[in-house]
Amino acid sequence: MSAGLDLSRFQASGMQTCFHGRHITPQILAGLDGMNWRLSDYEARDGYQALRKILAEGMTPDQVIATVKDSALRGRGGAGFPTGLKWSFVPSQLPTQKYLVCNSDEGEPGTFKDRDILLYNPHIVIEGMLIAAYAMGITVGYNYIHGEIFGAYERFEQALEEARAAGYLGHGILGSDFSFQLHAHHGFGAYICGEETALIESLEGKKGHPRFKPPFPARFGLYGKPTIVNNTETFAAVPWIIRHGAQAYLQCGKPNNGGTKIFSVCGDVEWPGNYEMPLGTPFTKLLELAGGVRGGRKLKAVIPGGASAPVLPASVIADCTMDYDAVAKAGSMLGPAAVIVMDETRDMVESLLRLSSFYMHESCGQCTPCREGTGWLWRVVDRIHRGHGRPADLELLNSVAQNIQGHTICALGDSAATPVRTMLRHFRQEFVAKVVPAGDAQTR
Repeated sequence: MSAGLDLSRFQASGMQTCFHGRHITPQILAGLDGMNWRLSDYEARDGYQALRKILAEGMTPDQVIATVKDSALRGRGGAGFPTGLKWSFVPSQLPTQKYLVCNSDEGEPGTFKDRDILLYNPHIVIEGMLIAAYAMGITVGYNYIHGEIFGAYERFEQALEEARAAGYLGHGILGSDFSFQLHAHHGFGAYICGEETALIESLEGKKGHPRFKPPFPARFGLYGKPTIVNNTETFAAVPWIIRHGAQAYLQCGKPNNGGTKIFSVCGDVEWPGNYEMPLGTPFTKLLELAGGVRGGRKLKAVIPGGASAPVLPASVIADCTMDYDAVAKAGSMLGPAAVIVMDETRDMVESLLRLSSFYMHESCGQCTPCREGTGWLWRVVDRIHRGHGRPADLELLNSVAQNIQGHTICALGDSAATPVRTMLRHFRQEFVAKVVPAGDAQTR
């Protein structure tokens, strides 16, 4: 059973991919390439039946929202906030223009699921957004697509044209009084625009700087109007929920963690790729599906939710199930479920250097702690990596990270600080081994 995210969306870009626990062969992948994303293919798989069901049965917006709430669908973009609850923040009859935004700005290191959905099943996102718009009384929507996946943007534009021509978008959809216009917007590849308020600023044609919250977008969003922002995968799950019911979706996962989740597994595994599995699947099972640790080496560490999530050593992740609550209890976060696997040969100082370089480059510069602090972190880690570190640098790293965390408008500062603090906590000896002894520091 798939929670609305079917085989046809995956791409054959050299990654082996698994659908709901079943490994896909190169022969199957070859058959997916560009042939079955069309509207006719989607309709043959019961596409747009959820929308038709809502309109034919006269489901009220409140009923739609209640169904999504009962399914325990949580946001698939990172925070894991309950989707139905988020939708309820916007009164459906509010007499003002409202906006719906799909966040397809997939820029977190380790993530590559949303681009596959847009490439190989774009209509499921369109239908999910249509249902969300109906539930909240919204007439205009945008899909903000990451600037470095232009092929996904072009594919989504083609899908929009098909949907408009078939009467699924526009005025009087399927002969009803429901109207909704949906547009694709191509970003420029800025990581910061994955933050919802920076994304909104960019949509308005401004520099992608995060806004202070409150007010939250549900009250003051795009062009100062109520706006709901959800992730690509979140919208893609909605049609299945409406067709099959909240309880069926909930039972795909576990309490408070409804449905399946796409895990983007990369790093030191035999078969990197996207794996759709029920939330609550043991990490060991996910690793097994990905072919295990590459070369038969031992597992050293895992970053379970993309580069901004705290790293977990093998001894901790081994007994963990892959869902929002269990991963949080283990000391990390599931985030977008970008699972970065690291084997016993990985140099954790070098790994932290790469992460720190990324966040220094991607800081928008709006907040002083992040603008200056990310550069400090990179320079100190670089010094340690090159063998010129000092014993005091370990405490300096922790101090700088601590002064960044919680002192910025958005979470990018926290994302830069978290890898530093958790790497030092779990793998401190690797950093100590590269620090020059105090007596030798003056000679370097």
